[in-house]
Amino acid sequence: MCSIYSQTDPIMYESRSRSVRIARVVTSIRLENMFWETLAELAENDGVTTNQLIAQLYDEVYAYRGEATNFTSFLRVTCMRYQAVRHIAGKAGLFLNEMKLMAGKTPGLPARQDR
Repeated sequence: MCSIYSQTDPIMYESRSRSVRIARVVTSIRLENMFWETLAELAENDGVTTNQLIAQLYDEVYAYRGEATNFTSFLRVTCMRYQAVRHIAGKAGLFLNEMKLMAGKTPGLPARQDR
């Protein structure tokens, strides 16, 4: 099982810095490429750019907590939580598809009409 992790492409855990405008201030955020990819996916799902997503997350954390300490770690945790939600939603989708199949329905197709 460890080979699944140990054979990860080094590009995925290579760090990269990006400049982001947060609260009208340009700052640099350093994350591993895998986290940048996850943030890009999350941003695309929300119909915004990665930088807009990061600024929005910062604003929300600041509004909720009054500060945004260790924001880079917060972004990593956000990515992990996003992946966990996707995983759970995927399992729920598979379960629903199995239930439809057991009921004689094919997912994505109209219900079978018996004549």
